[in-house]
Amino acid sequence: MRMWLALVLLAPSLLRAQRPVTRDEALRAALSAGPRVALARADTALSRAALILAHALPNPSLNASHSGAPPQKHLVVDIPFDAPWVRGPRLSAANAASRAARLRFMSERAAAMLDVDTTYTRALGAQARFRLSRQTARDAESLSKMTISRRIAGDASDLEVDLASVTAGQQENVAATDSLASMSLLLTVQTLMGIPADSIAIVLADTLRIGHADTRALLEATDSAVVLTAQAASSPSGGMLSGAVPPAAGAALDRRGSTPAVAAAEAAVQAADLTIVRERRGVFGISSFQVGVEWGDPAVDPPDNQRLYLFGVSVPLPFFNQNQGAIALATAERDRARAELSSARLLARQRLVESYRELASLRARVARDQELVVRAERVASRSVTAYREGASALPAVLAARRTAREVLGQYIDDLTALMTLQSELRVLTQTVPQ
Repeated sequence: MRMWLALVLLAPSLLRAQRPVTRDEALRAALSAGPRVALARADTALSRAALILAHALPNPSLNASHSGAPPQKHLVVDIPFDAPWVRGPRLSAANAASRAARLRFMSERAAAMLDVDTTYTRALGAQARFRLSRQTARDAESLSKMTISRRIAGDASDLEVDLASVTAGQQENVAATDSLASMSLLLTVQTLMGIPADSIAIVLADTLRIGHADTRALLEATDSAVVLTAQAASSPSGGMLSGAVPPAAGAALDRRGSTPAVAAAEAAVQAADLTIVRERRGVFGISSFQVGVEWGDPAVDPPDNQRLYLFGVSVPLPFFNQNQGAIALATAERDRARAELSSARLLARQRLVESYRELASLRARVARDQELVVRAERVASRSVTAYREGASALPAVLAARRTAREVLGQYIDDLTALMTLQSELRVLTQTVPQ
């Protein structure tokens, strides 16, 4: 059978030691060894280094020279002067950039957790799909054997045997396809955890269900959204297409500026504004004070070693370069940061509204699926019993089994989508401590 052939191809990796991994373990592994969080952590370290560099003071320089004319010996110390009107904006811009990097790290961390969480859920759904397809293929094969036995006994025709054989072959193909999809998502979970995906090294320890406490908290948090959805769906203006925002979503939208992604974009705009101020005030560069001493006149007998002290100041003159390039670059970065902030706000608002609108539909569908699964399984079981007793035709049995399989598959998909949406809402409503 083709399904078992696919399993044989996967056998080398399946026979290796596989470690059961819960959802929490996958999240911890992704945060400690995942590539996405590692990149965000490196960006944060880079911003800290830039902050240390901004606080650094320029070092003085010592110039020692000898000339032929008296006085022959010269010793000058050049002390750079970091003006407060230049140093202040530089430190402020570095602090804002560091805060933006920390917020981006929080955002990337939340996004990485969401990626692992939703991928884990989808892997559980694909695994449940594969188990369903495998059981359906076994049942189809059993039904095919039953049909052959009935034909031998004279109670079934060749048409029924061919129909049962075709159905069994189709179900084997579906099971093989679902097994590959399940393995692909499992390897994706491994990759997000930082484990090489050349072989299957883990198995999912959790189940595809929402815990009682999580379910109760989710339902209590979204009752208002569901009520509004039901009211809008029954309104003559077209329901949710009218653009009404659920109250729960509206409360979260009022806090959209405190979410990690939007807060990071706001901090980036602030850093870009301060960078423009820094570049504009740095047109004259860094001035410096000079303190020195000169001595040595060999023409005098005895040689004159009288020391002559000197004081001066060095000021760069912006004749040829008025720092226009750096100002233009900082302005362009500020415009880009503003565009990213606007996009982050719009996307956060759109996804949050869509999530609350999808939530009511998914809850209703899951509740309806639970009832339909029981009824469809009952019809399928009774149809097989009736066919075995000769009281029903084979097409009715195949139709009942196909309906039961589709209903159960839809229930798996809807439950997976509901759990995924729950994870997305948890991230979308996350706030940043002030």
